[in-house]
Amino acid sequence: MNFPTTLFGYIARQFLVWFTGTFIMILLLIFIGNLIELLRRAAAHPEISIGLLVKMAALQLPYTAQQVTPFAVLFGSIFALARMTRSQELIVARAAGVSVWQFLTPSITIAFLIGVIGVTVFNPLASSMQATFKQLEARFLKGQADDSLLLSSSGLWLRQSDTTGTQAVIHAQRLTPSDMTADGVTLYFFRDGDRMLRRIDAKTAVLHDGRWLVKDAWEWRPERKPESQHLDQVTVETNLTPRKIEDSFATPDTMSFWALPGFIDLLEKSGFSAQRHKLYFQSLLARPVLLCAMVLIAAIFSLRMQRRGGATTLVVGGVAAGFLLYFLTDVVFALGLSSTIPVALAAWTPAGISTLLGATLLLHLEDG
Repeated sequence: MNFPTTLFGYIARQFLVWFTGTFIMILLLIFIGNLIELLRRAAAHPEISIGLLVKMAALQLPYTAQQVTPFAVLFGSIFALARMTRSQELIVARAAGVSVWQFLTPSITIAFLIGVIGVTVFNPLASSMQATFKQLEARFLKGQADDSLLLSSSGLWLRQSDTTGTQAVIHAQRLTPSDMTADGVTLYFFRDGDRMLRRIDAKTAVLHDGRWLVKDAWEWRPERKPESQHLDQVTVETNLTPRKIEDSFATPDTMSFWALPGFIDLLEKSGFSAQRHKLYFQSLLARPVLLCAMVLIAAIFSLRMQRRGGATTLVVGGVAAGFLLYFLTDVVFALGLSSTIPVALAAWTPAGISTLLGATLLLHLEDG
């Protein structure tokens, strides 16, 4: 039989209401937990105001919201289906010839749309706010030096500072990660924000033991005549290390879904590993499918709920399913990051296994 439009809209509305309520409750708990943790970390920094900590907790919330969306879909589906089962609405629908796959279609459709909108629209906002949070965290809670790194189509840009207040901006056309040799190097030294102290142009610079060894260089100073002077080698002190440089690249969670492919290409052309970014990008692509799988998993617990002990079964089953999904995701992501298995396989495994498991168990329970 054709699925009635009215019934489709009713079930979709029930799912959306329960998902929204569950999602908001989870986010409130996470916000409170994040704020408490920030308060604990800020205990040794009396100069940090409570307003700043609230702002940081709010900035962190959108990224966290992306991570908990599958669990909100899982529990929202469980509660929505359980309510309709207790009120015998689904029993009446099935007696009228509506199959389990038909009355799950509205929830699956909404879950898929939530996944698509979350990845394409919400993710860019969340990544931008996460980047701002990390900047504030590094500045106020970690007390890290004012160093930064940017990889673009024009080359590699580094900024570092020292204890005297001098800031250096380093630009390199290319950087070879194996021996940390930079080609086509220009170094700009500033004081007091915009007062240039000197400029160095060189063919190569090698990062070694806390120093940049700049070779075959031309140095320019505004107070010297002639302003340019050739130097065979110049040593520039730095607190950068090869590990710090690689870790300083924009982390995947601070990058928009739309910006990730281009940045992955830049990383690979520059010789750096893009494994983390590839894995994160593929996991975003798999997100809508994962949310649909959560609806199937929820149906397993809800549609066979017994009148007695039903609530306990739902809670225990939902928590167990969520824990197993979290554990599985961590394991396969670790395997993907270590290149033990392909990145695409690691990213799609949680969604694929959840979908197959949910569909198989539903076929067994409903169709014998």
